[in-house]
Amino acid sequence: MTEYQEQTRAAYDGVVELYASLFADRLETRPFARSMIGTFAELVRGTGNPWAADVGCGPGHLTAMLHDLGLDAFGLDLSPAMVAHARRAHPAVRFDEARMEALPVDDGALGGVLAHYSMIHTPPRDLPALLAEQVRVLAPGGLLLVSFFATEGPEPIRFDHKVTPAYSWPADRFAELLAEAGLDTFARLLHDPASERGFLDAHVMARRR
Repeated sequence: MTEYQEQTRAAYDGVVELYASLFADRLETRPFARSMIGTFAELVRGTGNPWAADVGCGPGHLTAMLHDLGLDAFGLDLSPAMVAHARRAHPAVRFDEARMEALPVDDGALGGVLAHYSMIHTPPRDLPALLAEQVRVLAPGGLLLVSFFATEGPEPIRFDHKVTPAYSWPADRFAELLAEAGLDTFARLLHDPASERGFLDAHVMARRR
């Protein structure tokens, strides 16, 4: 495990209850994100393979949402405290501790991967390898929905996230990385910032070739 991964795990271990209280019902005020997740679930069901991973699942609320939307969804997170909370909060859903860079999933097994603001802490140099791992576990035609903070500038921007340092990305550059990893972007939603940071919120959906 790298230093930034250890720091990220420790940071999220320390804020589990607060984080869960802030985000458990967050999508009720986030119609764009909610609609993209609903569309993702519908399209994954349409592939005929409803097995889907919520990577960086945190307290597990979105994993449970995917489950309610008809997917055979399970959650994975770096933080053991987050995984423990998710298991208590959603006992009908499977949660395991894992790094996004080394998923405990067979090659080509999944119909979908959800990464909801969970790649934001990955340094730019390490993001291509992380995306390659998501591609590895997706079946051909499988879908990835990734949400992140977007910047209108030409390069990623490091910023002080409330939990641990994070990065915002130019949406076009992120789409290029997806293409280089073997994914074809077919839907993209950018909307006004929902926080004082001023970054755009980005939701990008792509299909494995």
